[in-house]
Formats: sequence, structure tokens, C-alpha cells
Amino acid sequence: MMQLLYTAIFSQMALILTLLFKSPLRKLVILGLDKLKRGKGPVVVKTVGGTVAAVLFANVYNLNELKSRTNEAGMLNPTDEVLMSMKLLEISLMGFFLFLSLMIDRLHHYIRELRFLRKAMEAAKKQNQTTQEEKNEGHKTLVQENETLRAKVKNLESEHETKEKKAKAAGAEVQALKKQSEGLLLEYDRLLEENQHLRDQLKSIDRSMSHSDDKKKT
Repeated sequence: MMQLLYTAIFSQMALILTLLFKSPLRKLVILGLDKLKRGKGPVVVKTVGGTVAAVLFANVYNLNELKSRTNEAGMLNPTDEVLMSMKLLEISLMGFFLFLSLMIDRLHHYIRELRFLRKAMEAAKKQNQTTQEEKNEGHKTLVQENETLRAKVKNLESEHETKEKKAKAAGAEVQALKKQSEGLLLEYDRLLEENQHLRDQLKSIDRSMSHSDDKKKT
């Protein structure tokens, strides 16, 4: 019994040291503990723990019986002293065994929780990076669209200025044509007046010639 307890305790201590320090062996131990907590593993562990606890309480009861018997006798014989020492050592080893078992269970639980938290943090970090990259890409797209719109606005402004200059030039040409047409109209009116004046002169000449012909006939 004592040799078995010593072996179990040293094995538990080695297991705890393996769990405390990061190494390839720790992954194997964690995988082994994961498998142990599946299926019938928890039932077996609880059965072993319950058995050790029952033996522990039985040893505590026997130790109290030895103490009470020693108190009644008033003296402690060597046999009872050896028995009490053995019981006390067994009780200590069993208690230490149960404590180390609980410690291994908690360490395994916290390591698993830490692994899940790290995975969640990594997933959140990747998601954050993806979101940040999408925001940066969106910002770049907006900047490019803004630059494109500015270029379009500049092109429209230049086209507007060109059309405005053409419109001003066309207006100037219209004014020039208008002035030219007014000058032509004035010239036309002057020619009409001259034509009318010449016609009047021709009529007067015709009249004078016809009058002279009439006199000659008479």
C-alpha cells in the first residue's frame, strides 16, 4: 500500500511538472487527460478517489481508536506506536494523493480554458485584422472615388469654361453680324433712295423731251 501511494504521488508530481512547463510532452499529457475525462474515464477516476477517501476515513477512525485505547491504558507500547506512525503516514500520503489529484484536475481545466481563450483571442484578432483591412480598402476606394470625382469636376469645369468662351465668341460674332446687317440695311436704304432719285430724274427728262417734241410739231 505504501509503495503504491509513493509511486502514485511521484507520478502525480511528475505530471504536475509536465503541465506547468510548455513542452511537446505537455500536449500528449493534455490529450491523455482529455481522453480520460471522456466515456467511462470520469466514473473510474471518481471510483478510485472515493475508494481512497473511504480508506483515508477508515485510517483516521483506526488512528482515533488507537489514541483512545492508549489514553485508557495510560501508556503507549511500541506496537501501538509503530501502528500509529504507519496510520499517520498513510493518512498523510492519501490526503496528499487526493490533493494532487484535485490539483491535476484543476490545472488541466485551466489549461484547456486558456487554450480556448487563446483560440478565441486569435479568432477575434484575425476578425479585427480582416475588418481593419476591409475598412482600409473601403477608405482607399473612397479616396480613389473622391479623386475620380475631382478629376471629373475639373474636366466639367474646363469644358464649361471652353463652352463659355465659345458662347462669348459666338455672341461677339452675332453682334458683329448684327452690326454688319444694320450697315447693309442702311446701304440698301441709301441705294433705294438713289434709285428713286434716278427714276425721278429719268421721268423729268422724259417729260421735258416729250414737251419739246410737242412744240416742234405745232
